Amino acid sequence: MTADALKVSGITKSYGHVQALRGVNLSVRPGEVHALLGDNGAGKSTLMKVIAGAVVPDEGTIEVNGTTQSFKVPKDAQDAGIETVYQDLALAPSLTPGENLFLGRELLKPGFRGRLGMVDRKAMNRRAETELSQLGAKIQRYDSEVEMMSGGQKQAVAVARASLWGTSLIMMDEPTAALGVAQTAFVLELIERVRDERGLPVLLISHNLPDVFRVADRVTVLRLGRDVLTASIDDVTTNDLIAAMTGVADVDPNRSHA
Repeated sequence: MTADALKVSGITKSYGHVQALRGVNLSVRPGEVHALLGDNGAGKSTLMKVIAGAVVPDEGTIEVNGTTQSFKVPKDAQDAGIETVYQDLALAPSLTPGENLFLGRELLKPGFRGRLGMVDRKAMNRRAETELSQLGAKIQRYDSEVEMMSGGQKQAVAVARASLWGTSLIMMDEPTAALGVAQTAFVLELIERVRDERGLPVLLISHNLPDVFRVADRVTVLRLGRDVLTASIDDVTTNDLIAAMTGVADVDPNRSHA
């Protein structure tokens, strides 16, 4: 069998007397969109930071494509092929799409000028145009600053950067928050393109159940720091997910396996 793209087992994390994660288990399969749901305080943000290398867990293991990893800093996760699209996108607003895609990994001019450290902005913008076009983004000028772009275009730049460098997993934190209807539809199409055309698994952290039912293949629900349900999206209803998130009814986490 093919190894999971990501497998976390028994992850715990406490901050003083507060237990943010209490033995969480999560697996993301190759080429799937896996939604991570939970109410405020469920542990989603802490788990995301653990997977991104920004938080070191107290206990538990992380495997990427079958290899056990130990993330101490975000670069460790990036070296393992995990890229994160944060809710604030973490873009440099005064830079072009190409400069954002290669931020910290700039392309240098060929020959002597490259040895002097001269950056090849035209090459980066050309690559950005290729990457964003493949994702279906329509950007008129690739030499314009990102701050001049719409919310959907900015999200496309962030997703293109993640899919350019992420070889194992893309994590997306509330990617449609504060977007309008048309921009939300575009971002959901981006997620599907990343999965279907690039073959990259996506871990989607979201509160938006319609978005989850639109693009997710499987879903995991966290409640009070524990995973309480993992199922194929085809095997659950909105009421099932709300019940699992709120704890208003007992949900058997083994009821649905996919």
